[in-house]
Amino acid sequence: MKHTIKMPLKKICIFAAIISGFCCSLVTNAQSTTFDKNFTVMMKESFRTEGISNITRIDQDANQKLCSDEKFYMSKVGAIKAREIEKKNMASIAQPADGNYIGDWKSGEAIAQSGRGATWTDTAESTVGGGCYNCHEINKKELSYGNIGPSLWNYGKNRGYSKELIMYTWNRINNSKAYNACSNMPRFGHFKLLSEKQMQDVMALLLDPNSPVNQ
Repeated sequence: MKHTIKMPLKKICIFAAIISGFCCSLVTNAQSTTFDKNFTVMMKESFRTEGISNITRIDQDANQKLCSDEKFYMSKVGAIKAREIEKKNMASIAQPADGNYIGDWKSGEAIAQSGRGATWTDTAESTVGGGCYNCHEINKKELSYGNIGPSLWNYGKNRGYSKELIMYTWNRINNSKAYNACSNMPRFGHFKLLSEKQMQDVMALLLDPNSPVNQ
């Protein structure tokens, strides 16, 4: 004698939807994994070491991996991981060896204007620019600037010249990830893109009362 299980049509539809969703999830995850592997292979095959531009530049550190996974970054666990990464970045920041934070604002302006350097045609001795105007308004006389970052016009004049602000500014230029794990700002000190002297000069552009930025 055969026994049949009677199930309302509504429940059957719900059950089918759950099973379908589960199967689609497995397929999507499998496709995602395959895509990631294929993408990694493509990246490795598309780039090569040339001069000082090493292929290891495409390898992500823990900081970059976190920020590439937006879903994880926005989760509670991701937020905890972000705070851990920020603490590590903060601990890695070295303060000026000579104790001086403020250099030459004129040199700082030239560094902020220049986006040159660290390409395969450069050498290890080539001077690297900060490219600060790509993201910030700094000197009002400069008409061409980006707006990804906040305006830095009157930076010191508006904020004051306290020791706390000076150290904050130094840390931001050195390694902005110490304050925001997924900041768009380059880690100038962390990757040694700018020398200590260059960072001091950029500091002067922002914080020297005689700098045109503070007029």
